[in-house]
Amino acid sequence: MTRRTFFRNRDGAVMAEFALAGIFMIMLMMSVVELTSALWVWNSAAKAVQIGARLAAVSAPVSSDLTTLTGMEGGAAPGAAMPYFIRTCNGATSSCSGGTYNAAAMNWIVRGSDGVCGTTVGVRGICDLYPRIQPQNVVITYEQTGMGFAGRPGGPVPSITVKVQNLQFPTPVLGIFSGLVNLTMPPFQTTVSGEDLRSTSP
Repeated sequence: MTRRTFFRNRDGAVMAEFALAGIFMIMLMMSVVELTSALWVWNSAAKAVQIGARLAAVSAPVSSDLTTLTGMEGGAAPGAAMPYFIRTCNGATSSCSGGTYNAAAMNWIVRGSDGVCGTTVGVRGICDLYPRIQPQNVVITYEQTGMGFAGRPGGPVPSITVKVQNLQFPTPVLGIFSGLVNLTMPPFQTTVSGEDLRSTSP
């Protein structure tokens, strides 16, 4: 075969074109699958936060001083408006602003009554819906917003906000195009009214 004949030969052109286009199509399909998985994770995390907020409302507070707070410490009369307070408990730093961090209470809310993520035994925690959520991803805020009164027998009735933050979602395929190996998801949070603030379920 002469050089001129070789360069004019079109045998295999379709296969070469398909290989180039096929790689692009496969990458596109995998990117769609990755984005769909990210949406599923988004919904799972949002639902997990809702469950966590509900559980926090009927569980021992992570800021343990709320179990003995009456509102009369500063001189308020029984039956008067509960003085304003706020406690923000961060699982990443194992600390609460203005109170003592109760790790057992945080674990109860995050991991449920069996202390294991991803199970359906006993009281389900946040990570039973989405196992990647751990205490270090959770921030719980207890804030007095006008409910209850000083000297209330059941203790304060704060609004409770549960926030999940710093969740990473791996994106190996999209990372090829964007350079991001992990996608940091935005914070998820839900606020509910506190109730008993004590764990009574087995």
